[in-house]
Amino acid sequence: MDLIASTAALNALCRILSNDQYVTVDTEFMRETTYWPDLCLIQLAGEKASGLIDPMAPGIDLAPFFELMNNTNVLKVFHAARQDIEIMVHRSGVVPHPVFDTQVAAMVCGFGDQVGYEAIVRKLAGVQIDKSSRFTDWSKRPLSDKQLAYALSDVIHLRPVYEKLKAELDKTGREPWLREEMDILTSPRPIAPTPKMRGSASRCGCATRNRRGCSFPSPHGASARLSRGTCRVAGSSRTMLSPKSHCRCRRRARLSLA
Repeated sequence: MDLIASTAALNALCRILSNDQYVTVDTEFMRETTYWPDLCLIQLAGEKASGLIDPMAPGIDLAPFFELMNNTNVLKVFHAARQDIEIMVHRSGVVPHPVFDTQVAAMVCGFGDQVGYEAIVRKLAGVQIDKSSRFTDWSKRPLSDKQLAYALSDVIHLRPVYEKLKAELDKTGREPWLREEMDILTSPRPIAPTPKMRGSASRCGCATRNRRGCSFPSPHGASARLSRGTCRVAGSSRTMLSPKSHCRCRRRARLSLA
């Protein structure tokens, strides 16, 4: 399994994927020592093609990827999309759209708050994921075939998950609920860093150990139907599901929620 390390190869992949109705997307990054995460790997999967992109490859231009993210004819499917979107906005100014977040969709469909990727894949795709490569240092090269296979599985298994969640949303008539959440997610407002965000609140312990760690813009939305907390960092009056629903670190939740 090879990484896509040239602009020409990336352009060829994105040209194929631009003809799909939807593509599944994920990123791997490191953010232990930096305020903004360092993008280390991009995973894409479509109906007929998939690939792993090396954004650290010398001379590679990620413009074809960002053009795909900006293609309104192709739905971009993520799981827990906020940090992936944060990285893309920081790197290119592009907010991917349209977007489908399977974590939010799973909540709307009644699978519980902030359902994990492994759990939803096991339930809807019937696949047990090997977690042994979960804490890989994605900035190191070369990556082993096992690490690359693990990374690619994040988008391969996301395809049946998306299709089943989409069918459930259509069946229950809850698709407008999700669309409202995605409109919020893809319309970020600039947030000036506060002292708390510059310090431990912006990079809590879970972010240093888990690629799905905290992201400083607190999510809102479907959670507003069920909760009481208010996001003080974002300056929003929207209520949220619970302090723990958007961050695995309770210390962060105490700092950011009223």
